[in-house]
Amino acid sequence: MTFHPQYIVNEHKQTTAVILPVAEWDSLLEEIEELEAIRAYDAAKAEQSEVISFDQALSEIDGHIS
Repeated sequence: MTFHPQYIVNEHKQTTAVILPVAEWDSLLEEIEELEAIRAYDAAKAEQSEVISFDQALSEIDGHIS
């Protein structure tokens, strides 16, 4: 995706803020969320933990809720 940023500068010509069109901002947020999900998946795969079936996980969750 191509971004079309507008920069806000102060009296010293230092960039202090960026303005993006809403559609570009929304797209950027979606990309960030996807990267967070990928990182969480990678971290979970890297853990040395016991693998259990989906049914067993549901049973354990139901047992903690009751």
